Amino acid sequence: MAAKTDQSDEIADINIVPLVDIILVVLIIFMVTAPALVKPSVKVNLPEASSGDQTTATPFTVAITSDGEISVNGESVDEDKLKQLAAAEAEKNPDLQALIGADRDVSHGTVIKILDWIKSSGIKKFSLTTDGPTK
Repeated sequence: MAAKTDQSDEIADINIVPLVDIILVVLIIFMVTAPALVKPSVKVNLPEASSGDQTTATPFTVAITSDGEISVNGESVDEDKLKQLAAAEAEKNPDLQALIGADRDVSHGTVIKILDWIKSSGIKKFSLTTDGPTK
């Protein structure tokens, strides 16, 4: 009588090593691309100041480029849109502080004009961003 072959000797374990490899690759991709997706940025060449303090991010960040373009939280805006956004944010949080970063080539008058727009819309506190001294 011939011996029966037992089919239950097949490998029944799941090999998770390839799954872990794929998950690690996906995790690395997310870690590399997340900073670019989370923080929209505008290229602003900030002036240097040795006495500057660290600033914390706020929900209302204004950037003024060297060619005079204004953006709020990475979105390009004009005067009316800036005032609307400032009024909406001031209504949500009366103690909100606006963070303003102006390129070093922007005139003082332009910065004051934009500060006036923001203050007239209801945001009374603001801070100006600078770069630390280069070593």
